[in-house]
Amino acid sequence: MADRQLQAGQATCVPSGKGFAERLSATPWLRRAVLSFGLVLAACSPAEQDPSDGTLTIYTSRHYDSDYALYEAFEQATGATVEVVEADGDLLIERVKADATSNPPDVIVTVDVGRLWHADQEGLFQPTDSALLVERLPASLRHPEGHWFGLTQRARVMVYAEDRVDAAELDDYANLADQAFEGHICARSSGSIYNISLLASLIAHWGEERASTWASGVASNLARPPQGGDTDQIRAVAAGECDVALVNHYYFARLLREEPAAVEGLAIAFPSAGAGTHMNTSGAGVGANARNPDLARQFIEFALSDEGQRLFPELTNEFPAVASVTYDNAALASFPDFIRDPLPAEQIGANQELAQRLFDRAGWP
Repeated sequence: MADRQLQAGQATCVPSGKGFAERLSATPWLRRAVLSFGLVLAACSPAEQDPSDGTLTIYTSRHYDSDYALYEAFEQATGATVEVVEADGDLLIERVKADATSNPPDVIVTVDVGRLWHADQEGLFQPTDSALLVERLPASLRHPEGHWFGLTQRARVMVYAEDRVDAAELDDYANLADQAFEGHICARSSGSIYNISLLASLIAHWGEERASTWASGVASNLARPPQGGDTDQIRAVAAGECDVALVNHYYFARLLREEPAAVEGLAIAFPSAGAGTHMNTSGAGVGANARNPDLARQFIEFALSDEGQRLFPELTNEFPAVASVTYDNAALASFPDFIRDPLPAEQIGANQELAQRLFDRAGWP
């Protein structure tokens, strides 16, 4: 089949009857579009496909090899057919709402606790009763009424130049607001959901006034206007544009595995003071209008099995949500032991809007 050009967010139907990986490999243009544009891999419309009990429709904002491998493994284990719709960030929530009756998702997956909270506030999940999921996850990584369940964890850390910064200065997020770091910090924009969730957690721990002062202090210490993603911040430290970058751990782990020269002379710091290191969560829940809620529950349980959980650290460099899972990833193994902030994800979600207001007030671009 000749190459085809598709726009971000456009949908295409992937017919059922074959394994997920086989379907993608049989249509190379489609896999390139998924990886390059966050394209929607849509389940066929009701007019084209009978939504039988053997078809699972997943709406997700994740676009990682770990997830494609998970779909394939679930198909092989159950005989089900997985159909996927991908959309970035808040666009996923709008897509779910738009498709609520025409093509309702069985499973909704988001990459951040803030968006899990937002989706729940929009009424997009239904309660799921699973003793296995309760057993596998601590209470802080699941909705109290079973609306969603954590799949992976991401630590918000500091990457720094070893010859320019003392690691002891980075044992506390509070230190980033110190005047000593003026002109030395790189970070994403205040609109980044990762930064919003970090500030939301600090509001829960410190209160609004101290969190607001911190946001203003860090904004004053930025070495340059925010630009790019977390990988760009790491590369800026390597290039000497700044000395410390606020990033998610897996971006550094990815470079450590794939481009070790890019992080030569850099190190990673996990805050230990106070509640420890802020942990963000990717999670999944059964859609409110799911056609196959039992199959959806089985998928989430499979994703939280040892087999499913190993895929995330090994292919995406994220930490598994199930702490007991073992995996093979030398980059993650090289990180020091650290204290994980046990703050319930629900509390972080509830502070999202206030966190954005504090960023705006602080003048953080």
